[in-house]
Amino acid sequence: METLQYLLPQVWFGILALFLFLYVMLDGFDLGVGILSITSSSEKRRSILMTSLSNIWDANETWLVLMGGSLFGAFPLAYSTILSALYVPIFVMIFGLIFRAVAFEFREQATNKLFWNFAFGAGSFLAALGQGFALGGVLEGIRVDANGHFIGTTWDWLRFPTIVVALTLIQGYVLIGSTYLIWKTEGELQKTHYKTAKLAAITTLIGAILITVVTPIFYESARDRLFSQPLVYIFSLIPILGIVLIGLLLRSITRQEERTPFIWTILIFVLTFLGLAMVVFPYIIPPTITIYQAAADPSSMVVMIIFVGALIPVMLFYNIYQYFVFRGKVTEAVYEE
Repeated sequence: METLQYLLPQVWFGILALFLFLYVMLDGFDLGVGILSITSSSEKRRSILMTSLSNIWDANETWLVLMGGSLFGAFPLAYSTILSALYVPIFVMIFGLIFRAVAFEFREQATNKLFWNFAFGAGSFLAALGQGFALGGVLEGIRVDANGHFIGTTWDWLRFPTIVVALTLIQGYVLIGSTYLIWKTEGELQKTHYKTAKLAAITTLIGAILITVVTPIFYESARDRLFSQPLVYIFSLIPILGIVLIGLLLRSITRQEERTPFIWTILIFVLTFLGLAMVVFPYIIPPTITIYQAAADPSSMVVMIIFVGALIPVMLFYNIYQYFVFRGKVTEAVYEE
């Protein structure tokens, strides 16, 4: 039983990390395309952007639902405390997701699409902003009492470091959205997003550098972990690899390659995610409550693994099949000005 009490929280931390990564990667380019739609120069171009998402965007958010349900079942203390501490950014995120979903459907039926175009872009931006502040709030740390209950204020998450994290995440979403559109479009629209991808790559790099500098300065727990042996050597490799990947990404954009920019961007997200996971682990409520303290009863975690373990392959197959079926480009020829 002691082995299960030690192993199961780690397994569930990995499952939650997988759900979060799949959501950020898949819905990330979805939100990025939504933000980019605000800057579209014509209704024709905006329609192409919307069509590139029309058959896949709703399935991407399933991973967020799975993550929320799994967090509630595996780490109920973390679920209640994190939601209490980050109520405002989570509300902003949910409002943005609902707003953009309604706008996506209503836009198709509207004669005057101006309002719904703005609503879709604004909803995408708000969802990304809320996620950025939520991530920053977790990295900032949540004030809790001896029992792990939130004792901070409503606006604890609003700090300079969290603003940097939120803005960097938005730039990251714009980057992956741009590289996705490079893959899915052609002609002048594709050329436009080569430019937005290059700009977003540079701004994302600047944001990542700021986060790397700010984290050890503002967060004592992160500083102690980052400079401990032997983790300091591992962490020192992450910025180096990040710069290399950004360089490869910029080179692929300059060469106007179609698929490799998206692949390099995904690898950048993977590297960033691994770095964040290493900073946080084993805390589920940084910097105080570990996954072992917040874990549910082992029997509950075992039952959940059985059901979730059966669900993950189904979801992955559905996502892969969906992207395979709709793998072609969205061309300008099917739209009229």
